[in-house]
Amino acid sequence: METRVLCVVLGLLLPLLGHAEEQAEQEDVVRDARPESVLDPRIERRRITEAEIDTENFEAGIYTGLISIEDFGTQPLIGLRLNYHLSEDVFFEAMLGRSKADETSFERLNAGVELLTDDQRAYTYYQAGVGYNLLPGEAFLGENRAFNNALYLLGGAGMTDFAGEEFFTLSLGVGYRLLINDFTTVRVDMKDHIFSMDILGEDRMTNNIELSAGVSLFF
Repeated sequence: METRVLCVVLGLLLPLLGHAEEQAEQEDVVRDARPESVLDPRIERRRITEAEIDTENFEAGIYTGLISIEDFGTQPLIGLRLNYHLSEDVFFEAMLGRSKADETSFERLNAGVELLTDDQRAYTYYQAGVGYNLLPGEAFLGENRAFNNALYLLGGAGMTDFAGEEFFTLSLGVGYRLLINDFTTVRVDMKDHIFSMDILGEDRMTNNIELSAGVSLFF
């Protein structure tokens, strides 16, 4: 009888002893594992500083670049702009730009011939337009710095003062804006100023391509 009871007790204890031994082996494995091989459940989140426009809706700035005045060469350009941001997608702008035309190829080939006086070569435009942010997004510099940016379309109308006359002008273009901080932005624009003139003897439509870059401040 005692032998039978002993056998029963051993039968019950053997699985418990095997489980304890297996658990001890697992603890040894965890204890001996290298720190980098153990998964850390804690997630370290990146802190990103993002430049945003505050509540300011007005933007004023200067720009410079080049303008190709049809038949009169490519010349430096300087200008001023004032924008009003109606919403995150739409903004209005007023622009004043100045340049000076070069000689035409006809004048260069015919020494002594001048189609325009020096004062008449001054090229000035003033326009009002509207812009639409087509592709707003973010540009990253490193891991912890993000800049808001946008690709936008431009359209406007105004007047161009050139060759002693004023010409009604339409402008179409595209631009890119990069917001450095909450009040400073960098812009790059490419526009076509379209107007009709007859300086060279025939009335025809001209395309005057502008490529410019500038800095603006929000206030």
